[in-house]
Amino acid sequence: MDKQWEALTPAQRFQERARQWKFPEGVEFATPEAAQAYEQRVQRFLDVVQLRKPDRIPVCPSAGYFPFHYAGVTAWEAMYDYERLGFALKKYHSDFLPDNRAGSMLYGPGKVFEILDYQLYRWPGHGLPPETHFQCVENEYMHADEYDQLTTDPTDFFIRTYLPRVFASLGPLQQMENLTDIQELPYTAPVFVPFGLPQVQEACKRLMEAGTAALEWIQACAKIDRWTTTTLGIPGFAGGYSKAPFDMVGDTMRGTRAVMLDLHRHPKKVLAAVERLVPLAIQCGVRSSKKARNPLIFMPLHKGADAFLSDKDFKTFYWPSLKATILGMVKEGLVPYLFVEGSYRKRLDVIADPDIPAGSTLWMFDQIDMKEVKKRFAGWACFGGNVPTSTMKAGKPEDIKTLVKGLIDDVGRDGGYILGNSAPMYDADPANVRAFVETGKEYGAR
Repeated sequence: MDKQWEALTPAQRFQERARQWKFPEGVEFATPEAAQAYEQRVQRFLDVVQLRKPDRIPVCPSAGYFPFHYAGVTAWEAMYDYERLGFALKKYHSDFLPDNRAGSMLYGPGKVFEILDYQLYRWPGHGLPPETHFQCVENEYMHADEYDQLTTDPTDFFIRTYLPRVFASLGPLQQMENLTDIQELPYTAPVFVPFGLPQVQEACKRLMEAGTAALEWIQACAKIDRWTTTTLGIPGFAGGYSKAPFDMVGDTMRGTRAVMLDLHRHPKKVLAAVERLVPLAIQCGVRSSKKARNPLIFMPLHKGADAFLSDKDFKTFYWPSLKATILGMVKEGLVPYLFVEGSYRKRLDVIADPDIPAGSTLWMFDQIDMKEVKKRFAGWACFGGNVPTSTMKAGKPEDIKTLVKGLIDDVGRDGGYILGNSAPMYDADPANVRAFVETGKEYGAR
């Protein structure tokens, strides 16, 4: 199979992944109607990605924590009580019937994070009120003098340095030896000595406890998502995930302040690191897509926004490694699904790169003039987004209807367009969400 796969062109690889997505092996739908609805929705996505005009515009709200707000379930319950998680997501999907599934795994298992003493985030009931969504706690979990360690051996750096810092329960793993030292018999046993230390053994026990809790969680999530797909015919919108290499460094290793200073203090090391992370970012997308049998790979773009980097720094530090990651995924038959957070007004001419094959990427925008996007993306890439999440909360249904119709008329009539909101919803007005979905379906079919 590997040799056969290697012989396929990128286009052939995509077609095979698309086939597996549209006709999922081993999935038994509850009714013929659900199976038909699933195939229609997947075909809708495939059509717009490949810049064809679909039967109607796909309507894909980014749900965020809205299902819990709507169902009267707290964010804390969603992370700890999987029955309540399932109740909220089933109610949301049944009542609104969007074209995309709000995946249950997005919200994470609170129990696992507690066992590992996760330092990188605060979450409901653990540093935050029960109703509040999780928040990242930026810090220098990678130090400025550790770029060479990351670049030389990213896996070893993660195992023995980074992960013990972000998971306090795993702190003793910093005492491990480098596992690549295991080569010949006389030099093997010393590598295992740290595993005899009580504190390292305790860390290993915590790992096992977390594994048991994670298995319980993933089984519950699979059951919830399977119900949404087989009963309602709603597919997942993303089959995998990855990140821009610069964001891998800047988000959760160095933090925003530190990485911005590094651009001036250690520019060569930053470049070396992001270039080294390109193949890891590609393979992250490949591995995660195989589990879901869905070619769309979600990539949130965090630090590339206009407000974070100058044009020069974006072109130097951010875009080249992101572009290489995109091209690597396209070669594997995947579709990078890039969530463009913040404003990218200054970036449009850069990211609409002719080196990236037409009909191979999907871009969902947060804050942008969509007419300007269409000028550059028409005939090149699928795009969507931009219905303000703030209006979903504070506006009226008529406001939403006007916004949706305006977007469809301005940029959505020719294919290659997905109706989506600008950022995940949290406590949106249900009447506005209903107006968004119903107007999109009705007006987008004309």
